[in-house]
Amino acid sequence: MSVGGRTVGGGSAVILKMTHDEFTATVEGHRREIQLHCYRMLGSLVDAEDLTQETLLRAWRRRETYAGRGSIRAWLYKIATHICLDELGRRPRRLLPQQLLPPADPSVPPAPPATEPVWLEPYPDHLLPDPMADPAARVDVQESVRLAFLTALQMLPPRQRAVLILRDVLGFDARETAGLLEFTVSAVNSLLHRARATMTKRYHPQETPPDDRVQELLRRYVSAWESANVEGLIALLREDARFAMPPSPAWYSGRDAIAAFATASVFSGPGRWRMRRTRANAQPALAVYVAEAGGLPRAAGIQVLMFEGDRIAEATTFMDPALFPRFNLPETLAPAGA
Repeated sequence: MSVGGRTVGGGSAVILKMTHDEFTATVEGHRREIQLHCYRMLGSLVDAEDLTQETLLRAWRRRETYAGRGSIRAWLYKIATHICLDELGRRPRRLLPQQLLPPADPSVPPAPPATEPVWLEPYPDHLLPDPMADPAARVDVQESVRLAFLTALQMLPPRQRAVLILRDVLGFDARETAGLLEFTVSAVNSLLHRARATMTKRYHPQETPPDDRVQELLRRYVSAWESANVEGLIALLREDARFAMPPSPAWYSGRDAIAAFATASVFSGPGRWRMRRTRANAQPALAVYVAEAGGLPRAAGIQVLMFEGDRIAEATTFMDPALFPRFNLPETLAPAGA
């Protein structure tokens, strides 16, 4: 490894001799992938940020535990995974409303937002690490952060989740995974078998349309929202489309229900909604702004879209303005035409 312009070995003695600045420079290059690992484990961007910082701090404080027999990367994954497992033992798993509750009645006002952090959070694409091609990984890096995969992943018990991520997403072999988790190889294989069986039942990869088709659908979709065109919006949805708005537990299933909800609660006239394109969870996404009583459009939420064929299959709007700085998005927009 290179530290301070000089090349050093990877043994524990070298780690112990490093200054704090040298150690930080060595581990900092792994921050993005460790943060993404914590996100896959926890389903929360905020928690992933906090536990990544805790991982790097713990690595510094316990650097004598690095024996030099493996890579620093694997050592950091070991620390991060154990921290995540401890955290998962203290709080409920994060999902999306459509995984836990029946669809809402569009004729009834939506239920109030949940006050506890129980829902999955979106992950900005600009924070993803460079693609890590590993021939041992069964799951593509991009696929492994999509909402459909993550929601299925969160249904797994924590130890199964950890094993599946380490083996099928990150490409560690059974012996390496056993070492990282301090399990036996047979325990790792048993946990992996059960995790794969559950994922096969709960997760079915979807084929995304070509990019030019996606861009055209996005253009029409944004136009429908900004012009309050319910008919134009519904024409872009699959018959069985789903629309959710965490932290509200309410979600709507099917074109008719979504049209009724949009008419009653969303579209009060042209100009209320503004959108900017972004990306989250390796999927097309939109930053949603709302202008009330003639004011400036203000941050409302991040809407993540899932496409199937030539239609939109699911729109999940994470109604949290605090997400916008993490997506490098402004909290207000200039008036239309300004």
